[in-house]
Amino acid sequence: MTDQSRKYRVRKADYADGAVTEIVLTNPDKHNCFDDELIEGLTGAFMLVGGDPETRVVILRAEGKSFSAGADLNWMKRMAENDEAANIKDAEALAGMLQMINTCPKPVIGLVQGAAFGGGVGLASACDIAIATERASFSLSEVKLGIIPSAISPYVIAAIGQRAARRYFLTAERFDAAEAHRIGLVHEVVADADALDARGQALAEAICANGPNAVAESKDLIFAVDRPWSWDVHKDTARRIARVRASAEGKEGVSAFLEKRPAAWLSSDPSKG
Repeated sequence: MTDQSRKYRVRKADYADGAVTEIVLTNPDKHNCFDDELIEGLTGAFMLVGGDPETRVVILRAEGKSFSAGADLNWMKRMAENDEAANIKDAEALAGMLQMINTCPKPVIGLVQGAAFGGGVGLASACDIAIATERASFSLSEVKLGIIPSAISPYVIAAIGQRAARRYFLTAERFDAAEAHRIGLVHEVVADADALDARGQALAEAICANGPNAVAESKDLIFAVDRPWSWDVHKDTARRIARVRASAEGKEGVSAFLEKRPAAWLSSDPSKG
């Protein structure tokens, strides 16, 4: 599907038996900047794919030279003229979109082929896995405009840590893919767009080979455990493994391994997954 504004589209990938859904930013003339329309559209798109039983992996990618140059400046200028209540509502919509990506029950792979500035860095940070080409570049450029990277900050700081954020939030300097990899913003750097496609497909297929419920539970587990240790965390992790181990998928996975056969979810027939 393509939304009416032609700023993004949702499509099934032509591999993995339709288990991979791509969400593609399709406004290269505007460097895939986002505004209120695109924020609403992407929020809805991730909500739909997150609930789609056929989708096992989501890939977020973009057309053109830029991955995303962040917020559209005309939209920002228009919003700055509104009252505080409207501005808060608008900012909460952006934060909600990022949280929808971040907590999508399906793993999200971000493929960064070009420039990612401001909110574009936020998009990459909200993905579970981010891969970039060597020509990709990054900047947390908000302070150049007299604003701050507020809505994206939880996801960027989770990705790069406070120390790197204390540099790049304040300098707004541009950095390359190698530096993005060094600080943890992206997991890998590949040579070019073809290699990016191949690596994205390989990672998606690797995830699709795993138990779908176990993958979703593992993602949720990360958010639950990423906090200081306590007896509540101790008990919560015990309850989680007990529940998953006793589930139909957990029993099937162990049985398949012991019996040296493919697990049921590797079948192309969804009814056997």
